[in-house]
Amino acid sequence: GKYFEIDETDDKPGAGADLKLLTPEQKLDEATNCWSGIGVAPDGYVPVASCLIGTGDYYYINVNDGPGGPLYRIYHEAVGEHGYKANEAVAVVLSNYERLLEYVEP
Repeated sequence: GKYFEIDETDDKPGAGADLKLLTPEQKLDEATNCWSGIGVAPDGYVPVASCLIGTGDYYYINVNDGPGGPLYRIYHEAVGEHGYKANEAVAVVLSNYERLLEYVEP
């Protein structure tokens, strides 16, 4: 339930991010009942946060990266039953997801 704000200069794609950590139930729902979660889960992506500015995009880590891996934004409109192209659907927001703690809102 924590909130985070990453400004445009720190977000690798340059868009900035306002996000909220998901509950375990929300993570499971996004990964198993919703696109993009359904489409990217087989590649190791695990949803961890939702966008608070209304894009509908979720933020993920990837179990294949191991500890300290990137935090990703996955563009929900770029993933569907047809699959996805990683270079169009996945963007690295932070090179190390642990850096997210630097942006926690009080």
